[in-house]
Amino acid sequence: MNRIQFEYHPIVGYKFIADLRSRIQHEGGGYFVKTNNLGFRSDTNFQEGKAGKKRILVFGDSFTAGDGVSNKFRYTDLLEKDCDCEVYNFGLPGSGTDQQYLLYKEYAPKFDHDLLIISVLVENIRRVNAQYRYYLGAEGEMKVWMKPYFQIVGNQLHLQNTPVEPKPINVSDLPEGEKGAIDSGGPFELLRTIVKKLGLKEQVQKLVRFQPVPEYNSSRKPEWQLMKKILEQWVSESKVPVLLIPIPLYQHIEETASASSYQRRFSELKSICHLHDPLPDLRRYELKSRRSFRFERDIHLTPEGHRALFESILPVVKKILEKDAI
Repeated sequence: MNRIQFEYHPIVGYKFIADLRSRIQHEGGGYFVKTNNLGFRSDTNFQEGKAGKKRILVFGDSFTAGDGVSNKFRYTDLLEKDCDCEVYNFGLPGSGTDQQYLLYKEYAPKFDHDLLIISVLVENIRRVNAQYRYYLGAEGEMKVWMKPYFQIVGNQLHLQNTPVEPKPINVSDLPEGEKGAIDSGGPFELLRTIVKKLGLKEQVQKLVRFQPVPEYNSSRKPEWQLMKKILEQWVSESKVPVLLIPIPLYQHIEETASASSYQRRFSELKSICHLHDPLPDLRRYELKSRRSFRFERDIHLTPEGHRALFESILPVVKKILEKDAI
């Protein structure tokens, strides 16, 4: 993620620059980023009062914010059009579920709403357990930035790293014990780079039964315990129904990796909220179509990917809103 589209935020770390109008170069032909007065990607400003329509608030990372596509192609905008409701997209690229929860606490109370959607890219479990992350700087260089994070102390969440440092961190300045708290994108970083350069990524993943998110392998893993605690607290604070959507990685969609571990973990939360797993719907497409859900090099959703995700989510959202209206 390139931070030139963003400005400093003391609690979350950063957010989109408000009222931004920017054309982003991209392998898909480029896309237009338009933000509202609050600094979220939207063609309109969010209104506090409702005008009769149902309203949905959606939180997530770049897969929800829509990296790679213009606003109108995102699954949230398609949902708004087909559901005849207001959908406010609070997606923040590069963020973890912990940062999204902090955004919810700051902004959601200002807007009456009927449904809360928490879209969790399953890789977010790694971001939640990180204290720092690499981001692309204005000159194209990788820099380390502080991020807020939670720790579980006595069965309670305790927020750390706030206010967030507004400038990048020199890795050499970090204590030795914190250098391992930088999210670099997962284990075996050097091996992944070599395999990718050789063009053997998909073949190797199938051969070794690659597991991109082993943090879900056991309910006792501390990474899952933290993610679960954040989601439990988030759901408990909502005064409206909550729909939790685990968004699979392309390896899960294209079946080069098993999804069973993260599916078992998220099923632990189905007793406290609505849970919808879109993976079975996405896997019903032919493999060639599934490959078109992501770009050639960029793993983010293409317009086709957003539409497929929208079509999976739509009937679930309609059912929740209709049931809530009874």
